[in-house]
Amino acid sequence: MSGKCQSCGMPLSKDPAGGGTEADGTKSEKYCSFCYVDGRFMHPEFTAAEMQDFCVRQLQKKGMPKIVAWMFTRGIPKLERWRH
Repeated sequence: MSGKCQSCGMPLSKDPAGGGTEADGTKSEKYCSFCYVDGRFMHPEFTAAEMQDFCVRQLQKKGMPKIVAWMFTRGIPKLERWRH
């Protein structure tokens, strides 16, 4: 598995579950287990900006300074899920 989640930007190699799952139970090659389970997004109502805010809050909970968390998430709008 290589690359990053095309929803939140997390490196897929850092996903403790080894990636999200498709509806048939196979591992997703595009999305992490925090974003995508059983072929569905965990937060289907989110916009790219809402995903950024959510990820910043989650990273802060893990002790990351807000500015560093923001830097990690600023590329979210360019990921595949958010391109329209």
